Amino acid sequence: MKKKTQPIVEPIVPQQIREMAKQSVQSDKILRPRVCGVCGCSYVPSSGPLPAEDLCWVCKRLKISAWRDNDQQPSAQE
Repeated sequence: MKKKTQPIVEPIVPQQIREMAKQSVQSDKILRPRVCGVCGCSYVPSSGPLPAEDLCWVCKRLKISAWRDNDQQPSAQE
């Protein structure tokens, strides 16, 4: 008696979406603490799409606020 051949079934979820799901689960792993490049305190790097900076969250906020202050001040040439 011959076995029936199973039809080849294509996956419902695209490969790209499955890879993104695998990466999101892997990002939940425990990350080793690093040392901030500005103040020297230890911090755990964030797992986001942006490249990691060697800054703790306090130094990141100070950097962002400094950018805002710089954008709001008119330049001396104007």
